[in-house]
Amino acid sequence: MPHPLSLTAMAAAAVLLAACSKPAEKSEDIRPVRAIVLQSSDVDVNAEFSGEVRPRVESRLGFRVGGKIISRKVDVGTQVKRGQVLMQLDPQDLKLAQTQALASLRAAETNRDFALAELKRYQELREKNFVSQAILDSKSSAYKAADATVDSSRAVLAGQANQTGYSTLEADIDGVVTAVDAEVGQVVAPGTPVVRVAKSGEKEIVIGVPEDKVDVLRKIEDVQVRLWANPNETAPGKIREVSPIADSATRTYTFKVTIPPSMADAKLGMTAVVQFASKTAAPQIKVPLTALFHEKSATSVWVVENGAVKLVPVTVGGAAGNELVLNSGVKAGQQVVTAGVHLLKPGQKVKVLDEPAPQKAQPQPQPNSKAAAGASK
Repeated sequence: MPHPLSLTAMAAAAVLLAACSKPAEKSEDIRPVRAIVLQSSDVDVNAEFSGEVRPRVESRLGFRVGGKIISRKVDVGTQVKRGQVLMQLDPQDLKLAQTQALASLRAAETNRDFALAELKRYQELREKNFVSQAILDSKSSAYKAADATVDSSRAVLAGQANQTGYSTLEADIDGVVTAVDAEVGQVVAPGTPVVRVAKSGEKEIVIGVPEDKVDVLRKIEDVQVRLWANPNETAPGKIREVSPIADSATRTYTFKVTIPPSMADAKLGMTAVVQFASKTAAPQIKVPLTALFHEKSATSVWVVENGAVKLVPVTVGGAAGNELVLNSGVKAGQQVVTAGVHLLKPGQKVKVLDEPAPQKAQPQPQPNSKAAAGASK
């Protein structure tokens, strides 16, 4: 007879062997995906960019002649009128050159008067046949040369007088001084900008637009501008200029938007916001390019329903920026997979990552969502 302990051990071993022989339960394959809820909207473009209020016209004024600055009449922020003196150079050397030109003119006039008197005397002698015609012609030529020298000297004197006048820098427009780039005692070369004057009345907002938005935004006519200091007041703007070259530092394209005269409180240097808006003729449904699933010649999207996905054929109507417009196949409110579309199969269970939270502003969201789910079924 076997020992009772041996029978117990054999029974326990049999139970363990039976437990090991049971097949393991298969875990359900649930793939994580990213998805969006489709929305139908007639808004085609809605973008805002911040910028700076700048003058429409800003003159960088400089002396036409070189010299040492001896006087500065304005500071930054000074309101100036056309013809008002801004800076002065030391005119001593210019005045000496003008005096020299005046002396040359007087000498030329003396030579001309002498040549004229000689011409008259020889004309009288020629009438009496005391001199030949050749001598009279030489005196006439001498007078014409002397008269031309007078004209030349007079022009030199006028030019030198202008040079002397250029030692005084005057404002060429009515405006405000925005910068002073030189100080008293500094020696400047001709044409070096020393004062910046912004023209009064005309202002604009300068913004930087990314390269993928340039072609879309430049065609929009509905442009609104507002100041950061007064966000409740908006006014219509107009795109005046689009830079054809991207900025070397920011790699954005410069847009200049004019400010209407009604924004009288806009001051230079203020922060402003430019808003671009456009609408389509009919509401559209847009999805990112990654939501499309291409199989042979068909284009489809994965629609999430009750935690599983199904393949729905769609018709693409065109591109809208970085998104595609769907003309048919789906409707607003459906949830569409946007990442991982090539790893799915019909009926597969999925888990949506970063699922959007329901909007609190909508009253009674639960009954509405259940009704929508029932209608889809």
